[in-house]
Amino acid sequence: MSFDLNDAGPQMAPMGELIPDGTFAKVMMKLRPGGENGASEMDAGLLKASPHSDAKMLDCEFTVTEGPYARRKFWQHFTVAGGKLDEKGQSKGWNISKSAFRAMIDSALGLKPDDLSETARSKRVIAGLKQLDGITFAARIMVEAPDNPNYRDSNKIANVVLPNEPTYAAIMRGETVSPEPVNAPPRKSSAAVPAAWNAQAPAETGWSNAPQQAPAAQAQPGAPTSAATPGGAPAWLNS
Repeated sequence: MSFDLNDAGPQMAPMGELIPDGTFAKVMMKLRPGGENGASEMDAGLLKASPHSDAKMLDCEFTVTEGPYARRKFWQHFTVAGGKLDEKGQSKGWNISKSAFRAMIDSALGLKPDDLSETARSKRVIAGLKQLDGITFAARIMVEAPDNPNYRDSNKIANVVLPNEPTYAAIMRGETVSPEPVNAPPRKSSAAVPAAWNAQAPAETGWSNAPQQAPAAQAQPGAPTSAATPGGAPAWLNS
């Protein structure tokens, strides 16, 4: 038996080599179950317990899907319950993560953050965090220094790139976009989130401020229904 190596892909980057700070890329997020139950039935065994507090987190693996850093991976945790509380007694970590998850959906579906139509709002309602598994969106990647000097720097999501930002279309096409390092001056105001983003939505939208709420998705009047794909992820996430 012989092995034809002519069609082998290029070598993978050395283990531990970081994606440069400020790189824009299209990434896919996969969830790594941690054994702790979430608030919804589909999130059973999905979360990971923090070793330092009562926080529960999503353990996420990101893979760059296109461009010069295609197939490169990095990992990040998102708190979805517990941890430090704000003045209202709500999880600070969950509120931060909730904003990131909404941005991921908007980026994946091409929804502008100020689109509060019934159709757009219905697409931001998920039946469980498990439905975020496999979502693909545009992102800016940063290099983060660890709190513990014994650990190495790592890549993290600096921010999700939204459809109203000038780099969005090129990133989603897999084109190379000039990086914007996180330590650079603030980005242009045109990329700022519109005021409507920060408006508190009614509880029935599924994006209320209650910690780790994962309501069942309900179709809004006139909104298309979302078919589920094998594995529990809704088809619309990557449509």
